[in-house]
Amino acid sequence: MPETHDKPTLPPAFAAALDAIRRAQTRSELIVNEITAPGNLAPHAVALAADVSPARHGSDSDLGTGRFILLYDPEEPEAWGGAFRVVCFAQAPLETDIGLDPFLAEVAWAWLVDALDARGAQYSSASGTATKIISSGFGELARQGDGAQIELRASWTPKDHNVTAHVEGWGELLCMLAGLPPAGEGVSLLSARRNPRG
Repeated sequence: MPETHDKPTLPPAFAAALDAIRRAQTRSELIVNEITAPGNLAPHAVALAADVSPARHGSDSDLGTGRFILLYDPEEPEAWGGAFRVVCFAQAPLETDIGLDPFLAEVAWAWLVDALDARGAQYSSASGTATKIISSGFGELARQGDGAQIELRASWTPKDHNVTAHVEGWGELLCMLAGLPPAGEGVSLLSARRNPRG
């Protein structure tokens, strides 16, 4: 008789969080897939990858790409301030003149906070970094010219398992960084057009 391996029972709070993630509705321009979550950050984790209208399946989009990881530790690590922790990443190319904008990092962070708040996401202990990258091609890469990129890495502690709004806010941030108009009212948009390289 073959051995049967029962799947380990998920903690109810984490199972509820998985259901909340599945209820999230993102914009049609965003393709979201579940990926393997890192196994060393928490007892339980789920991870999503997203690309803004990718031209090629299975590779990062030229418009924008991101990752969303939900961690769960019933021991509530002191650094988290709760049982759940979101860790996310969003990246998009920019025109070089937009990349030189001294307020770009602040705007990117504000877009994340606004996207979460607009959806009613309940959270605490938010932290993150916004990085502007300016590059110039030389030698064989000289034809690529100059380019710029914005990268936002952030984490925060959801107040409970209802993380639907958190996934939706992250998706909206990624679309906005990629230059798509905001889905909601009252959010300013940089006139960021893409500078395709290569």
